[in-house]
Amino acid sequence: MSYYQEHPKFYVSTDCIIFGYFDNKLHVLIRPRDLQPGKGELSLMGGFVDDDESVDNAAKRTVKELTGLEDFYIEQVGAFGNVDRDPGERVVSICYFALIQASEYDEDLKKKFQAQWVEITNLPPLYGDHNIMIEKAHKILQEKLSWNPIAFYLIPERFTLTQLQVLYETIYGEILDKRNFRKKLTEENHIVTTGEIDKTTSKRGASLFYFDFDGYAEDHSFKL
Repeated sequence: MSYYQEHPKFYVSTDCIIFGYFDNKLHVLIRPRDLQPGKGELSLMGGFVDDDESVDNAAKRTVKELTGLEDFYIEQVGAFGNVDRDPGERVVSICYFALIQASEYDEDLKKKFQAQWVEITNLPPLYGDHNIMIEKAHKILQEKLSWNPIAFYLIPERFTLTQLQVLYETIYGEILDKRNFRKKLTEENHIVTTGEIDKTTSKRGASLFYFDFDGYAEDHSFKL
């Protein structure tokens, strides 16, 4: 027996905003679109949801297939369903953003998909409503930084407090007070010293820290 035959049928897709951080800048991964309409136009990573998978799994599959990574943070941004958003068919897109270690991105896959990193403040016009998706995802990322440790998915496992502050300032787009920032982050926020010194930026060096994800998982306490 078939149901809902009286209702129109839509396509469902996922579009994934893949954020990477390097050279003290936040980047977005984009690629030329490989199908019509709009073939060759720069766009986000994405694709249609298969019959046998959930929307969440479709997004995770997309990120994995295009980057070669399995360990990354991913979160839903929202649904985009304007009637005229896709000139080909009526397509409702569920948008996600993912945070990856840019240094671990598979270079062979980057070449295969003709992907490129673009700084978020210098984005070109993208296919359809993809620029709007990125803008919304960026705002969500900014809002979550103060109470969720998602920033630590963007930097190496071991970092200095200066490197961490620059990351926050880059995402927020503003300079933060050094003393207040360090005080808030190191007060019961699961940021632990490794006892090691990083001397790559100065002769004196700076202490290296790591984020205790296990400790955070136990009490879910993080606040900037």
